[in-house]
Amino acid sequence: MLGTQIAMTGNKKNGGEELTALYCRLSRDDELNGDSNSIVHQKEILSAYAEKHGFTNTRYYVDDGYSGTNFDRPAFQRMMADAQAGFIKTIIVKDMSRFGRDYIMVGYYTEIMLPKMDIRFIAVNDNVDSENQADNDFTPFRNIINEWYAKDTSKKIRSVLKAKGNAGKHLSVIPPFGYKKDPNDKEKWIIDEDAAQIVKKIFRMYLDGNTMGGIARKLTEEGIETPKLYSENRGIKHYKAATYPEIWSRISVEYILSNYEYTGSTVNFKTKRKSFKNKKQVIQGREDWVVFEGTQEAIIDKETFETVQKMRGTKRAYTKFNEVNIFSGLLYCADCGGKMTIRRRKEDRRKDAFICSTYRKKKKNLCTEHAVKVNALEQIVLSDIRKVCAYVRQYEEEFVEDFRKCSRKESARLQSSARNELKKTENRLSEIERIIVKLYEEKVCGTMPEERFELLAKNYETEQAELKDKAAKLRTSLETAEETANSIAKFITLVRSYTEVNELTPEILNSFIDKIYIGKPERINGQRVQEVKIVYKVVGVVNIPQ
Repeated sequence: MLGTQIAMTGNKKNGGEELTALYCRLSRDDELNGDSNSIVHQKEILSAYAEKHGFTNTRYYVDDGYSGTNFDRPAFQRMMADAQAGFIKTIIVKDMSRFGRDYIMVGYYTEIMLPKMDIRFIAVNDNVDSENQADNDFTPFRNIINEWYAKDTSKKIRSVLKAKGNAGKHLSVIPPFGYKKDPNDKEKWIIDEDAAQIVKKIFRMYLDGNTMGGIARKLTEEGIETPKLYSENRGIKHYKAATYPEIWSRISVEYILSNYEYTGSTVNFKTKRKSFKNKKQVIQGREDWVVFEGTQEAIIDKETFETVQKMRGTKRAYTKFNEVNIFSGLLYCADCGGKMTIRRRKEDRRKDAFICSTYRKKKKNLCTEHAVKVNALEQIVLSDIRKVCAYVRQYEEEFVEDFRKCSRKESARLQSSARNELKKTENRLSEIERIIVKLYEEKVCGTMPEERFELLAKNYETEQAELKDKAAKLRTSLETAEETANSIAKFITLVRSYTEVNELTPEILNSFIDKIYIGKPERINGQRVQEVKIVYKVVGVVNIPQ
């Protein structure tokens, strides 16, 4: 059976006067129609009807802000539970659409469920009364019309929202935690300084190596207000109720860390609904997002945000010794390209080492151990970062000029290759579009069997989707290549922000380093030699003149 069901166990009378349920419902869509459907108006109609026709012991059940296609409404479910318990004898609504807009579910409740419980059902404005069956012949058709109306309204609202979203307007009614509406312009978001400080703190804590669960615990221990509690204490509307509003959750922390709008951008169409009946939000891929940069002041700079996303993309679990691997997501084998994983030695922590994951997974024929001690690697990387920073500070102009010369050559090569590939991809997309149109024409004319059409159409549509994804990635790579030559300023700014680098932290590592490649150790003149190739963000490998 569709929808939320209540087990039919028979009425258990409470021994007193049975209730007359007066049910009211208003959805956000109905608000577009003005006051005619307001809760107050519905109550007036229902109370007047009950008084006129001698219905006593009335009780209101009100769902304000719930769609008629959804039957998991709290007041509706309470009413049905009371009906099941035998407390309700009559249910009265303003009209059938207030009860619901899904004709199958409305029919199930009014024609099967309520009669089984011997409950009278009345829809005032539609002249529906279950005690007068002769007057109810048109009711099923009215339910279908109500559902059609809900579908049509939903379609119109989606069109409005689509136009608004494509115009760069905020689709979110409530700004993300850290922002508030400008009192002079409700369409504009401005920074809520107190909340923004909490957002910044969460990003700093994550960069320092804390897990999302660990951040949630520390924030709770420090008595820092959750977004829900923060809103309640200031009379600000908040999306969701919380069982324990004073306790931070991992999900809340994750949401803040992943919200691109903190960079000062508007991101629309991150989610969608499957249909007007199914209100569950479905997360869309990034290719379906529409992003507008610089629509409000940033709380988190883009470099910090991207660093955090990279850290989130790698598993940063604590070891069994309750220590976090600060190199997580940065180390790779120079020969097979596999990730380097940490091997702990409980008996002697000085022997802790990173080894090739390919080798560690018993594929010893595919690679070698490439072992490097943790302490040794920390010293190597720390020393290299210090040297690079010192060199850049002392020879900034020469460093910038050398970088731009090299990057222009590499950028030109990459752009040429990407442009050629993009042109081929776009040409093939145009060709497939013509083929698909031809297939539909042949199907309509009856010259192509249905089965063959479906097979060919599916294959071409699959290829079309793959090519569109490829074209999007190529365009992104072209944009990145064009930006790279001018991105040296970001690296210079980063170097300037660290006057001294005394120790390695997850923040420093992920700010400076893109990847680190660990070579195979060799014996040269009796000495163990091992190459460690450090690739810096933006600038790549930095070769300091001797």
